[in-house]
Amino acid sequence: MTSPHWQLQTPISAIVFDCDGTLSSIEGVNELARNKGVYDVIEAMTTEAMERSGLNPQLYQQRLQLIHPSEQQVHSLAQQYFAHRVEDVEAVISLLQRLNKMIYLVSAGVNPAVSLFGENLHIPPSHIYAVNLSFDAAGNYLDYDHQSPLIHNMGKRNIVAMLQSEHPDLVHIGDGLNDYVTHDIVTRFIGYGGVYYRKNMNERCQYYIKTFSLAPLLPLCLTQMESMQLTAEESTLYQKGMRAIHDQQVKTG
Repeated sequence: MTSPHWQLQTPISAIVFDCDGTLSSIEGVNELARNKGVYDVIEAMTTEAMERSGLNPQLYQQRLQLIHPSEQQVHSLAQQYFAHRVEDVEAVISLLQRLNKMIYLVSAGVNPAVSLFGENLHIPPSHIYAVNLSFDAAGNYLDYDHQSPLIHNMGKRNIVAMLQSEHPDLVHIGDGLNDYVTHDIVTRFIGYGGVYYRKNMNERCQYYIKTFSLAPLLPLCLTQMESMQLTAEESTLYQKGMRAIHDQQVKTG
């Protein structure tokens, strides 16, 4: 059987996921802003960062100064992430883990929300990277980790480059410009537009998923030999991804 031109010929060992707009359909910082009545201004700043300017420390600080999220609100955000998880996310991650793919979550979102969400998806805590917040004894917001690389536009590139020392062959999937910065150092970068379709990302990415389901990630990440090792239930999910590719809901180069 001849494999499609876009199918990987050698197995990858790890997959790095973005969080907001990729594993979950919400933008966490926007939801925190909604609770504080500053949604419109924060949403505009987030869109600017994701689609045009990229992330930077000044913008990161400005958003949190406007929001001042409480510890309770950040914990509640983890529940919102999970309630709005994208279609098939748990089954896709479980399948990849069964095939011994290491799963990482790298996000410019805030902890503990991102970490709690990731753990609910059975991603090991040591494989989750996000920006830590600090609170006082009453749970009031104090500050964020100014040393985190993730508050910079190239932060994900730095972390992914570090992960490559252990996993030379890895895939990265995400929806924004601060994800795309890794495209030239990973085995395969996959843009995800199933929640937020971004024209500039679609134009830049060789591979771009436009379905809400993450099922197309499977044929884009597995070799033909690996696809033959799937259970009947897993094969059904794989074929769902293949249909999306066949229906041109996925850009494949």
